Amino acid sequence: MTISATPSARAILAPVVQRAVATTRIFTVRVADETFGIPVAAVHTVFMIDRLSPVPLAPVAVMGLVNLRGRIVTALSLRRRLGLAELNVSTRVAIVMEYEGEMLALVVDEAGDVIDLDAHDQIELPRHMTASRAAVTQAVYRYARGLLSILDMTAIYALTPAISQS
Repeated sequence: MTISATPSARAILAPVVQRAVATTRIFTVRVADETFGIPVAAVHTVFMIDRLSPVPLAPVAVMGLVNLRGRIVTALSLRRRLGLAELNVSTRVAIVMEYEGEMLALVVDEAGDVIDLDAHDQIELPRHMTASRAAVTQAVYRYARGLLSILDMTAIYALTPAISQS
């Protein structure tokens, strides 16, 4: 026995069927000429940094401390974590996230949009990706503008020496 849905029933059921595909909500950021993704659930707020207080003897990725609404937050440079040179700019964009109970600000070149990625668009890490870049990449997806690397925030926040360009 076959049951067929009327056109009006198909219109009602279409959104339900579309939701069955697993999606991941990602906040995009840009560093240099590359777009990266951060899980939306990890992002607390986005703000502009105009003043940093340096931290003597801090790991190279630590840019300094910032005041976020009366709370002192450590600012980490995604450029430095990726082994890229810093830009000489007066204001920077920071993405505030919590890591191991501490609020940290990830400093990027630009904040992007929130996008939905379908599970079927996830691909294996590209073979040409360096080992150091793969170490901070949780997943790679195809999306409208090419490939999107989703950052492994645990690896990004591990304050080990900056990643080499190897």
